[in-house]
Amino acid sequence: MSASTPQPGQQEDEPFHEIVQQEAVYVAKYVTVANPFAVRFLRFIEGMGEVAVLFGRAVSRGVRPPYAPAEIARQVEALGVKSVSIAALTAAVVGLVLSLQFAFFLARFGVQHTVGKVVVLTLFRELAPVLTALTVGARIGSGIAAELGSMTVTEQVDAIRALGADPVRKLVVPRLVACTLVLPALTVLADVLGLVAGSLVVWIQYEIPLREFYRSVVEVANLMDFGSGVAKSAVFGAIIGIVGCFQGFSVRGGTEGVGRATTETVAIASVAVCLSDFFLTKLFMAL
Repeated sequence: MSASTPQPGQQEDEPFHEIVQQEAVYVAKYVTVANPFAVRFLRFIEGMGEVAVLFGRAVSRGVRPPYAPAEIARQVEALGVKSVSIAALTAAVVGLVLSLQFAFFLARFGVQHTVGKVVVLTLFRELAPVLTALTVGARIGSGIAAELGSMTVTEQVDAIRALGADPVRKLVVPRLVACTLVLPALTVLADVLGLVAGSLVVWIQYEIPLREFYRSVVEVANLMDFGSGVAKSAVFGAIIGIVGCFQGFSVRGGTEGVGRATTETVAIASVAVCLSDFFLTKLFMAL
């Protein structure tokens, strides 16, 4: 369907939810309102389309000047630096448990000295990026949704539009870029801390020398194993950022709506991370 020609005094871009709703008219007439499953499925499709439109607008604004490096740096500090503690604690605990469990089971076959090979591949490819996205992403996504949701219900977003500024460029782009940068950095930190914690626990518990542990790590791990985890985390960061921004812009119903949007952001982002991890894993295994 062709969009209507903007009239004088109207903004060039319609709200992204209106674009998707217009395109969903043809689908809606085939949906029986009495069927709750069909209605929910339609709402899900509309929501996916709205997120895609918002992401497309953010990318188009982000690649064109003027840029906002100062605001991006502020968001990196707020979203990333303040999340280092939870990321470090999660990585250390995962490394401890993972090494302890694998060493215990491998000792039954007399090959506990190979525990480093199993731990490094599991951390690099899956656990470090996914668990970092789930734990840190919950904090980041809910924070973005709460902040933008508060701005929405207090009409600050409308005030930005009234002043002639673009809310997507001003609010979404810096947060999306910051999330995409922060998650890979925290994943690298999780890789390092997980390996250090794992090597220490097997050295103390099973008397496996640190040199032997790290030699087995170097023998099996390659750049692709490390790079695939970092690339995954960049995608996870973009997902968390755009979901948080969308939920914040979609808040209705005052402060109660802000709380609801915050909760939904954590749930939606977590499910999206797990689903995208499957397809990204298939992709990197094929490379």
